[in-house]
Amino acid sequence: MAAKRSGPGLQSSAGLMRYYEADKNAVHIQPKTVLIFGAIAGIVVLFLSAVNGFWP
Repeated sequence: MAAKRSGPGLQSSAGLMRYYEADKNAVHIQPKTVLIFGAIAGIVVLFLSAVNGFWP
């Protein structure tokens, strides 16, 4: 009889589990928050450029 061999699937599965467990502890930011922050930063830069006379 042929002996059962555990293939590399078992090792890669364990690695994925560790990756997703580490992801649970990460800080999550919603995409909407990033877009709003970027828009506000752009408006502030344009405002400061206009106030300091760098407006084209």
